[in-house]
Parts: sequence; structure tokens; C-alpha cells
Amino acid sequence: MALLMEHQFKQLPADKQVETRSFLESVSYLPPFFDCLGPTVFAPVKADIAGNITKIKAVYDSNPSRFKTLQQILEAEKDMYGATWPKVGATLALMWLKRGLRFIQVMLQSLVDGEKDDNNPNLIRVNCTKAYEMALKKYHGWLVQKFFQAAVYAAPYKADFMKVLSKGREVKEEDCINKIRQFLVNFTATNDAIYEMYTKMNAELDYTV
Repeated sequence: MALLMEHQFKQLPADKQVETRSFLESVSYLPPFFDCLGPTVFAPVKADIAGNITKIKAVYDSNPSRFKTLQQILEAEKDMYGATWPKVGATLALMWLKRGLRFIQVMLQSLVDGEKDDNNPNLIRVNCTKAYEMALKKYHGWLVQKFFQAAVYAAPYKADFMKVLSKGREVKEEDCINKIRQFLVNFTATNDAIYEMYTKMNAELDYTV
């Protein structure tokens, strides 16, 4: 669990405003998560998430005092881009990034909840499939869906996944699950707040790729 626990997300303030700098710092360590699922088959997902983080960071770095929160970025881009918003800039990058984060969130929560295939209890295919269907499937066309089905089918055994997540250290499954549960508290709250922000600002788009 070292991969996740070393870079915990900050607890949100009462107004649920997500501080841009701390968010970017924490989320920048998440792309390697997909190496745990399969460094080859999940490479496009990893690259997509890393690319979206880079785009958001570029906007933040252009004026850190103006873009202290993610909402300030969206508000500024809404004024800046007019009719082409939200399908532009950091707004679009964050829209796709939060979906990738939701995939991680649902998959880890499914593991914590003990969901499994009774016929193959040491596979995480069930957890990956649930995460894909809840977070990404509706935004993907037929070809991309087929790619993900193949990627999910190639997902590792649970024991191997836990070991890679713990950077090669042998850990008890119960200990690893407890640490995942701990990581999910602030991570889930943060991503849920971003989803809520997109809904309130009518920034969500449903087109497929």
C-alpha cells in the first residue's frame, strides 16, 4: 500500500473547495497505479491520466494565486472561452481525470467491500469490471470498450496486485485492505467534490471517444 499511503489526499475544508496545489501533488503519484493492473495493457490509461494532470498543472502554474482552487480554474475558463467551454482547457482535462480517479475509487472500494467472483476468488476482474462500468464505459465507443474488456481480462491476481501496490513487499491481505480503506476516505471525498462541482456548474459532457 506504500504506493497510495505515502501520498494521501488532504482532508477537504467545510466548503468542499479542492486546493489545486495539494490536489496536483497527490494525484501526480497515481498514474503508476495502473502499472499494478498491467503495465502494458493499461499503459494508454496511465498516459491519458498523466497527460490530463500535466494540462491542469500548466494552467495552475500560469497563475498560482488566481487558481488556488479547482473551482477558480473552471470559473476563469468559463469566462475566458465562452461558448466553447467546457470542452476546452483544464476544464476538459479535469473532467476526464476525475473519471480516471473514479475508476480507481470504485475498484478499490469494491476490494474493500469484499466483492469477488466466487469461482475465481483470487482474481480482481470483478472489481475492475465494476469500476469500468461505473466510471468510464458510457463515455467510450465500441472499439474502446473492447480494448478495456481485454485489459480487464488481463488484470493480475489479487495477491500479485496487493504485492505490487506495496512496492514488492509481502503484506497480509487484511493489512493491505485496511490501508486501502484509510486511503479512500479523503480520496473519495475529494473526487466526489469535483463531480459535485461539475454538476453545479453544468460542466459535465457526455460525448464518447
